[in-house]
Amino acid sequence: MDSHTDDDSMRVGEVEPMPGYTGLVTRASTVMLSALRDCSACGLELSKRTLLDNAYITWTEIGLFFMCAVMWTQIRRGLTECLFKPFAQWCRLHPKDTAKMPESAWKLVFYTMSWSYSTYLLFFTNYTFFHDPPSVFYDWKSGMTVPTDIAVAYLIQGSFYGHSIYATVYMDDWRKDSTVMVVHHVVTLALITFSYAFRFHNIGLLVLFLHDINDIQLEFTKLNVYFKTRGGDYYLVHDILSNMGSVSFSITWFLFRLYWFPLKVLYATCVSSLQSVPNIPFYFFFNSLLLTLLCMNIYWFLFIVAFVAKVLTGQMKDVKDLREYEGEEGAQRAAALLKDQQRLQSEDAGHLNNSAEGKHVQNGITKEKHL
Repeated sequence: MDSHTDDDSMRVGEVEPMPGYTGLVTRASTVMLSALRDCSACGLELSKRTLLDNAYITWTEIGLFFMCAVMWTQIRRGLTECLFKPFAQWCRLHPKDTAKMPESAWKLVFYTMSWSYSTYLLFFTNYTFFHDPPSVFYDWKSGMTVPTDIAVAYLIQGSFYGHSIYATVYMDDWRKDSTVMVVHHVVTLALITFSYAFRFHNIGLLVLFLHDINDIQLEFTKLNVYFKTRGGDYYLVHDILSNMGSVSFSITWFLFRLYWFPLKVLYATCVSSLQSVPNIPFYFFFNSLLLTLLCMNIYWFLFIVAFVAKVLTGQMKDVKDLREYEGEEGAQRAAALLKDQQRLQSEDAGHLNNSAEGKHVQNGITKEKHL
């Protein structure tokens, strides 16, 4: 009897090995198709009833969200006016870089703070979500109490993305993809809100940890791009750091978003969730959003690899703003092509105007044309 109990406790304490890509696709597709066949009552009415029965969020939490969103806006405005802008001007950055530098500096500060806190929760507390992803659904109950430390992480992240919607429109330097960024912030905020309301906060913490590190490296790289040419001088150290940052950015993107994210997060949500909670709410809704996020990560990874390859092979002389280089490069190419066409047309016109007289114009001097 005692031996059997010990065996059971050891089995419960065992950590399930992380699957490979083949195991993920095989198990996840099998489980999801089986769940879909068994869901005979799936539809709008069931979704409405599930939402009302399982979504829990208080007016106090909503009030804290708006208060913190305003707080982030004021903190950013204060740091920008009192620290970031004066520092950029003191460094004599290019006016265009002076306008963009405060945004990257602010995001670097925030993401470093938020990712450090997520790292602390996952590796320096009793939470085992990273090493044992299926544990995110152990003892899950509808409306369960969210631990204070995870609730703080959610409040920080949710209010930041609420602030970011306003900041992208009214505070950030407007870019060619700013509209897309607004949509991204709205979707991210919706995911954070719904995962909190349905008490999927454990897996949400793991998702935030796996994504925030890339934002740190992105903003670090952009800052070095801005600082490598300032005051009319060139600084090799920032050029080296920007190139190193772009390479490390692509490596960690693959490791965190294309390796650990699918093999830890998606396996837990697609397979382990139904093992722990057979009737877990909004199973297909959240997994569809996470699978969409994976597809976006793959798409952007291909873009990043192409960018890094251009830098390393010399097709691009240096690293530019990662969100703008393609548009600027295209504009420069179009302008150069237009200039060449105008030059050729001018030469053709000059040739036609002078051909009857056997003359041509070279360097502003009319010369005889000899056969």
